[in-house]
Amino acid sequence: MSARNRELVALIPASMLVTGGFAAVFIQRQAMLSSLSLTYGAIFLGLCVAVHIVLRVTLPHADPYLFPLVALLSCFGLVMVYRINETLARQQAQWFVLGLIAFAATVVLLRDYRKLERYRYTAVIVGIGLLLAPRALGQSDNGAYIAVHLGTLSFQPTEFTKIAMVIFLASYLHDTRHVLVLGARRVLGVTVPPLRHFGPLLAVWGLAMAIMLVVHDVGSSLMFFGALLALLYVATSRASFVAVGGALFAGGAWLVGTHVAHIRDRVEAWLHPFSPALYNRPGGSYQVGQSLFAQADGGLFGTGFAQALLKLPGGGTIIPAPQTDLIYAVITNELGLAGATAVILIYAMIVQRGLKCALLARDSFGTLLAVGLTTVVALQVFVIVGGVTKVIPLTGVTLPWISYGGSSIVANFVVLGLLLSVSDRARRPA
Repeated sequence: MSARNRELVALIPASMLVTGGFAAVFIQRQAMLSSLSLTYGAIFLGLCVAVHIVLRVTLPHADPYLFPLVALLSCFGLVMVYRINETLARQQAQWFVLGLIAFAATVVLLRDYRKLERYRYTAVIVGIGLLLAPRALGQSDNGAYIAVHLGTLSFQPTEFTKIAMVIFLASYLHDTRHVLVLGARRVLGVTVPPLRHFGPLLAVWGLAMAIMLVVHDVGSSLMFFGALLALLYVATSRASFVAVGGALFAGGAWLVGTHVAHIRDRVEAWLHPFSPALYNRPGGSYQVGQSLFAQADGGLFGTGFAQALLKLPGGGTIIPAPQTDLIYAVITNELGLAGATAVILIYAMIVQRGLKCALLARDSFGTLLAVGLTTVVALQVFVIVGGVTKVIPLTGVTLPWISYGGSSIVANFVVLGLLLSVSDRARRPA
């Protein structure tokens, strides 16, 4: 079976999950099985097959498993959001269609991803502009400036900033990786690269600190700097660069965390989620505490699909922001540790396929681009799952392809398109 035929067959389980998921919601709410579930499954399969045809024509040698894995997560996200809020689910479905259009446009227009090298500085300028837009045009959301509100719609520019920053870093390190290694000197046993070429990378560190200081967004800061360290290690094979960079980030994070009230409150809520003073305070640890209660209630196999209690009978919220920040807690509550682990394993397979694209790439820019894009996806999953499970402080990022959010789903489909472009060139017969 050819790669594209394997991809086509793998899309069938995703459409079946849509059908089964909506059928479960209808049975739970109305005690009856509706034919709408079959309709939704057929529509989802039709959209995915249309995109598959585009891939078959433009990228015939691309990885056959990445798109089906993402389709599986996307359909699961649609069902979960529908279970939480039907209106938001309809909006999410519209954003899903727009994401597929953006994905198709990416694979058609950027079939040769190497063209992006020419626009490295344009990408970084646009990325910084998008990053600062919420501070200039948006409003505070629980103390963080992460969205620009346009009427009833909200837009998170950082979702597209991560793509721009990866393009810049991959292109810059592609040209300077040898200079960073050959021009390095040993100072007190630590390898120090030449400042002339390391300066732009220090600027990225400064940008990560500025994100925490100005925008109050710890999650995006961690994603950007984590991508920098991963690319720096792949480009130079010097672990000392990563160690120094990690120390710089840790020092900067400690300094910002002790002087910015919003970030300090997040850290306190992480350390003491069940403290009565924090738990009952507005903007305190209620969100973290409720997330832990919900996951504990799920047990090993969950309470059952659509069984999680999201709101109090007399009004009030049991699980805050269940469609965005705490959607992983809802998944764990309803599907248990087994279902939540299955979701994490799908993300792990996506990361594995992304890194395989990097290993097979025939040029260093393609390798660095694939590593950077895969790293930001992996870190985004780690940041939100780690925050919900109290591994790290909770931040306001989305779970890729599952959480409600238009800018997130569109940007992540663009990431998928770029990964498949790298994969197609790497797997193409010589």
